[in-house]
Amino acid sequence: MAQLVKLQDYVSRYEKDLKRYPTQFIRLKKQQWERTKEEFEKGAFHNNWMDTEEEKIEEPEKKSFFSKLFHRNKEENTEIEEVNSISDEPTPLFFEPKIVYEPQTKEDLKRMYLDQLFHFQIKWASSTLREKSYVDPKFMRDTLLRTFMQTLPDNYFLFYYPILKLKKAPIELDIMLVLPTEIVCIVMLEGQNLDAFIGSGDRFWIRKSGKEEKKVLSPMININRMESILLQVFKKEEIDLPIRKVILSRNGYIDYPGSSYNVQFVDSRTYGEWFLSLKNSPSPMKHMQFKAAQAILNLVQTTSYSRSSWDLDSEEKDE
Repeated sequence: MAQLVKLQDYVSRYEKDLKRYPTQFIRLKKQQWERTKEEFEKGAFHNNWMDTEEEKIEEPEKKSFFSKLFHRNKEENTEIEEVNSISDEPTPLFFEPKIVYEPQTKEDLKRMYLDQLFHFQIKWASSTLREKSYVDPKFMRDTLLRTFMQTLPDNYFLFYYPILKLKKAPIELDIMLVLPTEIVCIVMLEGQNLDAFIGSGDRFWIRKSGKEEKKVLSPMININRMESILLQVFKKEEIDLPIRKVILSRNGYIDYPGSSYNVQFVDSRTYGEWFLSLKNSPSPMKHMQFKAAQAILNLVQTTSYSRSSWDLDSEEKDE
């Protein structure tokens, strides 16, 4: 799963400690998946699912099978508890997936696990122990965000429409993926299925939807602005990381007859191949990748509110 480092202007745990969270997320994800898979292979899910169904009749509160599994042996949790106490911000890190249906296959199990991990990452990208941001429900339904987070490698850092504060003015960028060896800037072009986007060097492009035509702002403006901002930041911070520019339409077609200015156009005809190549980056996380992500985080705008003691108690129970 690509790690959601920054979502719009929401407070992010990575913002507080970028060096700590990426490796701990990978460790936590792997650790919990191995335990979950082991119990599934032992057949524990079926028995405990039946127990949970019976418990629902007796008490309305849905119980977590995993809470019984992961808390029954105190010694097993020592390692996770030690992880929780590393930082000076005592943020709970325990991800506890809940059994919401009985998985029939390992693929069902993986899907259930990743869906819950997706929600957990949204929580990380919108709260700390002391602060919290209101999350627009649209992000829970955002298929592109879910695809990036659930399909791309763990060593990718995702900035999803971050808001940067430059010269005291907020500027919303589009999508940035900070990979170990490059940074990929992405501007989306999406309308109805099979829409065609006709590009030009002008300020506006034409979107054809059936017989209808409509002007849309040229995505070249946003993609070039992102590159310009990153180049300035990277020059100042002495960051050497190539920038790749992509204009993406998953469900439509892009026709750009002019010079592309080093921009890659990806539409429904090439999306599958492009995404497969994007996934295949065997390089581990690198120093320059962290340096680039931190330089961007240093400029982000954050909107949040302080959490009450009630919120803290609630989170500690949840996690």
